[in-house]
Parts: sequence; structure tokens; C-alpha cells
Amino acid sequence: MKQTIWAVAVAALAMGVPVGAMAQGQVNIICSVQAEWCSMLSTVYARTTGVKVNMSLKGSGEALAQLTAEKENPKTDLWFGGTGDPHLQAAEQNLSLEYKSPLLAQLHPWAQQQAQQSGYKTVGIYSGPLGFGYNTELVAKKKLPIPKTWADLLKPEYKGEIQVANPASSGTAYTMIATLVQLMGEDKAFDYLKGLHQNVSQYARSGTGPIKAVARGETAISISFVHDAPGERMQGFPVDTVTPADGTGAEIGSMSLIKGARNLEAAKKFYDWALAPSTQEMGAAAKQFQLPSNKSAKLDERVPDFKKIKFINYDYAKYGSSAERRRLIARWEKDVNSLPR
Repeated sequence: MKQTIWAVAVAALAMGVPVGAMAQGQVNIICSVQAEWCSMLSTVYARTTGVKVNMSLKGSGEALAQLTAEKENPKTDLWFGGTGDPHLQAAEQNLSLEYKSPLLAQLHPWAQQQAQQSGYKTVGIYSGPLGFGYNTELVAKKKLPIPKTWADLLKPEYKGEIQVANPASSGTAYTMIATLVQLMGEDKAFDYLKGLHQNVSQYARSGTGPIKAVARGETAISISFVHDAPGERMQGFPVDTVTPADGTGAEIGSMSLIKGARNLEAAKKFYDWALAPSTQEMGAAAKQFQLPSNKSAKLDERVPDFKKIKFINYDYAKYGSSAERRRLIARWEKDVNSLPR
């Protein structure tokens, strides 16, 4: 990883960014992507600008809870990554700040739409499809079929073999619920979730927990963002993924400036830097393979090919609202999570 960090720092030098510049203040960031990516962003930015980066790692649900709790006295300047729904909720609750980056026009339409829907209080930085992860060795050993559709996951042979995250703490799992509601209609989706509950062995706290459990042979199948699998495969784990043939949703990972930020100008500079192609290419360097939002970012071959995936017309504005999220999670707690397994 150190070699990768320095490679990126050298690239920054080539763009005329001074490495080891005199300290120019600090910026406080909540980071809701994988730890290695957070670390790379923090290290490269600090070394290439001289700005001190104070970074804490939190899932998107936890991040939103912290920002809500700190509303009267914010300790965070910028929130990087995590599913877009909580970022839209932060915008709705006036926790984030309107900002139009000079790089906005360079982004894919879906990233710009995320900004527009929030009143420019958040912006899309990457996108990734929801699907199923599976342990190739465990599936073969147990003679389990590879699931191809959402309905497949209800098969009795998968009882105790599936992990998914808890939607109360995970944006990944909330994206699953919102996807199913839009795909099936709400009542049918919750009937489906009740059936799925019988096959779930554990509801993990974070969205990446289930794919890591698959990688390590702790469970056969996960409901995960498929871009989380290649990094596990690179470490030698027997992991593969599939996206449901009947349709799926995608996250739009987002970034927001926090209203009342103590280091606002420093945060805006980081925000612009994070939207640049060379910065967005760090995701793949950190073994994260979402589709970057900057159209000029070079794509790693392991980034999912969106043209080969059947996507639903996901309503990010509706399902990103606080009221809808609270309502659907409350219904899941009452109708699904309370059931015995």
C-alpha cells in the first residue's frame, strides 16, 4: 500500500501539486468507504498539500447519526462516501451545505442528478450495483445452486446460508429494501423479506460484513454491492458475484460538506480534489471497484460493466428521504426482524 500511496503522490507532483508543502490548516472528515481507501485518501492528501487530515471511519448510518447529534456544534467538516440515501437525508435535515464544485460538469449525469436532487448539498462520487456474493468452494462443497434471481434466495436449501446487513445501520441493506419495494411493490417486498429472513443466519452491522464472511467461508452467500468482491478475490479468497436477472438497484456513493464546518475552506479544497479523475482512480488502487463519477477517470477492468446489468429505475429522491427511510426500516423491524428463524 505504501508503494501505491507514493505512486499517487508522484502523480500529484506531475500535476504541479507540491508534496510536503507547509502545513495549511486541517480538515475533519468522516469516511464511509473501506478503511484502505480512507487511509490512502488521508495520507496522499496530507503529503501533497501539507493539510492535516483528521479522519474517522464510520458506516453511513452511523455517520448520519453522529452528524445529527452534533448539529448544534459540528465537529466534522466533510463526509466522504457511503450510500447516497443518508447523504440526501442529511441535506433534507439541513445538516449539509450547498456547494457547486468547479468540477461538477465533468461528472456522469447520475452524479450531477444526485447533486441537483439535494439542492447541491451532496454529490455523487461513485456508483455500484447491488447483487449476490458467493463462496465458490463452499457452494460446490455443499452442492448449492448459484442464485440468479431474488426469488432464488428463498429456496429451502439456502436456510442458514445467507448473510445480509442490518438496514438500521447499513446503507447497503437499506438499498436492498428500497430496491425490492420498487421491484415488487411494498407488500410483496415485505412478504419476500419475511421469507428471506428464514434463510438468513446473521444481520451484520456493516454492508461489507457479509461479503467478508463469504470470503472467509463463514457463510455461503451474501447480499452485497458486487464491487466489494474483487478486493477479497485479490487476497486469494474464493469469491464471485452475480447480479439478479430480474433487476437490481445501485448505490450512488456521495460526498457532503457539513453545515457549520469549522474548516470550511479546507473542506472545499478536499471536496474539489476528491472529484478529480486522478483522485477517483485511487478507489481501484485501494482495491475498491465502484464506477467513478468523473467521466475522465480511467476504469479498472474489475469495475462492473453497467451495460451488462439489469437496473431498475431507482427513485433516489423518494427513497433518500428521511421519512421514507424511517418508515421502511421501522416496518422491517416490526414485520421481519421480530420473527423467529
